[in-house]
Amino acid sequence: MQLPFSLFLALRYLRPRRSFVSVITFLSVLGVSLGVAVLVIVLSVMAGFSHELEKKIIGFNAHLVISNGEILHRPQDLIVLAEKDPFVVGAAPFVSGPVMVEYASRITTPILRGINLDMEEKVIPIKKFLIAGSYDLEGESVIVGEEWAKHTDAYLGDKVLIYAPRHFQAFRDNFQKGKQTTILPSEFTITGIFRTGLYEYDSSYFITSLANAQYLYSLGNGVHGISIRIKDPLAASKVKERLNLQLQPPVEALTWIDQNRPLFSAIAIERIAMTFILFFIIIVAAFGLCSTLITITVQKSKEIGLLKALGARDDQVLAIFILHGLVVGICGTLIGLLIASLALYYRNSFRDFIGRHLGIDLFSADVYHFAKIPMEIDPLLVAGISLGAMTICVLAAWIPAMNAAKLTPAKALRYE
Repeated sequence: MQLPFSLFLALRYLRPRRSFVSVITFLSVLGVSLGVAVLVIVLSVMAGFSHELEKKIIGFNAHLVISNGEILHRPQDLIVLAEKDPFVVGAAPFVSGPVMVEYASRITTPILRGINLDMEEKVIPIKKFLIAGSYDLEGESVIVGEEWAKHTDAYLGDKVLIYAPRHFQAFRDNFQKGKQTTILPSEFTITGIFRTGLYEYDSSYFITSLANAQYLYSLGNGVHGISIRIKDPLAASKVKERLNLQLQPPVEALTWIDQNRPLFSAIAIERIAMTFILFFIIIVAAFGLCSTLITITVQKSKEIGLLKALGARDDQVLAIFILHGLVVGICGTLIGLLIASLALYYRNSFRDFIGRHLGIDLFSADVYHFAKIPMEIDPLLVAGISLGAMTICVLAAWIPAMNAAKLTPAKALRYE
């Protein structure tokens, strides 16, 4: 099969001839390859990280929360209202707030979450996160996060002292009345240890019964909010809109996205910034391609003049160098996608190799709690990166291609 005239010459100029131009062409292809590979690798890992983070956050958080920012005094009415929605699977009251904990002469300030065990299982199945002890909150008992237990060297059956708003209120009242009565903290027993997979939760959350939390916060029968689980977490916004039409302000429903918006916004902004920065690798490679084609047009000016003298049109000469840039873009993109595929496939093996031989933990499991580096390939994203790389290469070839097309035969062959 005979190739078109312009494509034949474009491929011929790509053949290595042991010259400096060939070296620049090779570096241009390599630059495009590395740019595409780095973009695909980084954005795929970030997408995987975001997806895994969403799963873990949804696993330990309610899909929606009804609250007024203070105290809900009639939680049962709100539970009945929420459960009328066909998308709602379950609803449960909760109390949540910071407390001061003393254990082994250490002071920490975790978040105490009070729940109703039976109702909570329909919303957040905390039992599945339990890794030690029993799922028992009878009496003055508490379930603690794995990371908190590690850092404080706490074990099942140990006693912790909890200072809550109730104790500070009593101390303030006694002080104002001039009393010297000592306020003793509440003593709780560790009956279980849980692991969610997210460091923030495992290091700073305590779980106790709803009655205990109401007592520590002096709420009576009130609660801080109603947690809700729905059939599809991604439909939380629609359910929120329906509930808010029935709720009286300041009571309102918030989705899990609303509650974690700063985190997901930061990840989204970081992805956009990384894409913008890494695309400059491809742009640098495109400048190399542009300089290569400018050099080729100077070296091949006589050949170009001869071609035009023999009847080659301007658009045919233009197509030679445009196709040259396109071929470089296609080759660089394909090689880059191959490198990215291999790197993503062996990403965990590479991490383990670096850790063993250099002592560098590239993705610390202690911090991220991912046994493996997450990864999620988005075909549309890969297609966009590939198309962008090839477009940049074609644009880089446009200037030297225009100069070559404007070259007149008389000027090119003046001294021949």
